[in-house]
Amino acid sequence: MDTSRPRPGRCPMRGSEWEPALEETFGSAHQEYAELRASNPFPWSDAFGGFWAATTYADVLRVTGDDELFITSVQNVVPHVPRSSRRPPLHFDPPEHTAYRQAIDPVLRGVNVRAHEARFRASAEELLQGLMAAQSPDAVRDFAAPYVVDCFAAFLGVPAALARHIREVGVRYSFAIQDMDDAVIAECSAELYRVAERVYRDRLATSPDPSRDLVASLHHAAADPENEITEKSAIATIRQMIVAGMGAPQAALGSCLVHLATDPDLQRHLREHPEDIPVAIEELLRLHAPYRVFARTARRDTVVHGREVREGEPIALIFPSANRDESVFERPDEFVLRRSNNSHLAFGRGAHRCPAATMGRVELRIALETVLTGTEWFELAGEVEMMNWLEYGPRAAPVSLRGGDS
Repeated sequence: MDTSRPRPGRCPMRGSEWEPALEETFGSAHQEYAELRASNPFPWSDAFGGFWAATTYADVLRVTGDDELFITSVQNVVPHVPRSSRRPPLHFDPPEHTAYRQAIDPVLRGVNVRAHEARFRASAEELLQGLMAAQSPDAVRDFAAPYVVDCFAAFLGVPAALARHIREVGVRYSFAIQDMDDAVIAECSAELYRVAERVYRDRLATSPDPSRDLVASLHHAAADPENEITEKSAIATIRQMIVAGMGAPQAALGSCLVHLATDPDLQRHLREHPEDIPVAIEELLRLHAPYRVFARTARRDTVVHGREVREGEPIALIFPSANRDESVFERPDEFVLRRSNNSHLAFGRGAHRCPAATMGRVELRIALETVLTGTEWFELAGEVEMMNWLEYGPRAAPVSLRGGDS
């Protein structure tokens, strides 16, 4: 047993200073985070077994930038998820983590992602037609959720039907984590491993190019005796990428669509100036970063924002709050199209920065281009239902739309 690594769950009881809201409206979390930054920027919460919350840009940067002191191999999300084994690369620290990123990152470079743009666009166009034909159209249920599944299926090279099954299991898994339902967590996790192994075997049977295919690249890395990647850990990596590749993109795209539905002037501008869509996406990502439960664990006693953090205590990285830190971003709650120095943290920072950032941007660009080109206007047609604590973004967003040729 490795006794050098702190273990989760050893946090002594503290007086809880903040309880994350489990029921939100669109934007309500940001009001809460602004109050925290002003009054208690690094609070302790007894929720989910106890954790610190880093709400400022500087604190998030510090924690994500120090891989020696703040590690992911103990507890990397809040709440802590029971597991029988670590799933790479998220649950690994450098230098062990590095070998996995060396296999993953080149496959996700821009030239490989852009090779799938035609399939991304075909999915967006088909789904937009279905959205507009629906009796009660929902921008998440009818567009964002199936679109990101189709994109990930195209990139990974799996049939869309299998990808939809993955999404169903993944959603159930996410809510089971919040509910602390260990039985459902175990059931869904086992199914995701079975799916990942099937994807791994099926892709290798087609002899894909390791420079372009995620499975082939990991398989090639597992054959290298110089690193510690095995076939088992390569399959576990596919499992982790499946979950990550669908959750955050759906949340981010859903937020972008809700934002545009409430801002007709921005809709009009981007229809007239589609060349501004990429820069608009950067500002939308700053305003609506999807992740707030990624965490690091203190390897030893330390001090963050003047607070004593003890060995083994987790720190949740509240990226949506850091992205609206008024000490970094002027007019932080406003959409500013050409914001200077927009160094947002929507994709994280440090060794664990999202490897699929390029893919996420391409997915968003194609989705927004398609919706804005194919409609004359769209607006909300009811209350937005938000996801749970695990992701920041809408779970349901009823809309009204009018086609561009109406």
